[in-house]
Amino acid sequence: MTKPLPTGATIGILGGGQLGRMLSVAASRLGFKTCIFEPGGDCPASHVANYHFQASYDDTDALRKFGEAVDVITYEFENIPTSALDQLEALCEVRPNRRALTISQDRMNEKAFLQEIGLNVAPFMAVDTLEDMHEAVAEIGAPSILKTRTLGYDGKGQARLGDTGDADAAFAVMNGASAVLEGFVDFSCEISVIGARAVDGQVACFDPGQNVHRDGILDTTTVPASVSAALRTDAVLMAGRILNALDYVGVLGVELFVTPAGLIVNEIAPRVHNSGHWTQNGCVIDQFEQHIRAVAGWPLGDGSRHADVVMENLIGADMDKVPELSADPAVALHLYGKADAKPGRKMGHINRISPKG
Repeated sequence: MTKPLPTGATIGILGGGQLGRMLSVAASRLGFKTCIFEPGGDCPASHVANYHFQASYDDTDALRKFGEAVDVITYEFENIPTSALDQLEALCEVRPNRRALTISQDRMNEKAFLQEIGLNVAPFMAVDTLEDMHEAVAEIGAPSILKTRTLGYDGKGQARLGDTGDADAAFAVMNGASAVLEGFVDFSCEISVIGARAVDGQVACFDPGQNVHRDGILDTTTVPASVSAALRTDAVLMAGRILNALDYVGVLGVELFVTPAGLIVNEIAPRVHNSGHWTQNGCVIDQFEQHIRAVAGWPLGDGSRHADVVMENLIGADMDKVPELSADPAVALHLYGKADAKPGRKMGHINRISPKG
């Protein structure tokens, strides 16, 4: 696909969660249709997308029909099986590209890539055996954190080491999965940049947001971040370097630690990102429309911010606050249509708006 997609074209989305839902809404505003591929039924994106292929990622017939039914394919999560991508790439262009997925799916690959392009990361070592674990702890020390190389999110697949004596217990938590030990970073706060890159190489980034986590899950993102203008500029330039190095097309989330020695990249996410939800009410063009524009071959919006915003996730029982929140004139409510408010489950978010300072 070289020409921009015309309105009326169909964008395929792998995954049917809340990110797929919000991508579908953004696509519809631009006159596109969306088709999601999601094994689960009654998923958030299925409520708003035009079509839903409900099939597993090893259903080759369903994948073929999906690939033939859409004009471009994107995704809302990283952990797409390689076999499914092999089949889809032969049928239709997938954006962002395979390299971005390969790097982000494996924490060792991700950190090695970031180092290769000159960015700072926490000290790290691969851990596959208990012997590896003891060597890594001897090298990196404690406090530190052991993470699965793949499939971890929202604090899952992690074990913290308060001191070196915790090595065996942390290794046992991995249950045989390949892992990476990361050194502790003494940081004052975490910020994130949502950046986008178009087919022609145009790059646009939103203002960095400041993140606070609760129980391993993002709780709030505040824009503007309470860091210096110089650090905000550095963060945006880092995001741009990553986007260009990957020859990326679409929106990318970059999480960074603010330290006395400068910025350290925590991780990257090759998709729209929870910490970018503030853009829905703080910008004319939000991260979801920006992603659709990029994968469709359209020009990017500039992402300028017109308001200060605090985004707050609604997790589990936070849904009890919805009647009160819906009456607050400064609050924009975004609910995901999930039936059961389980502990730790993201049910929606709010954007609390105030005049730009």
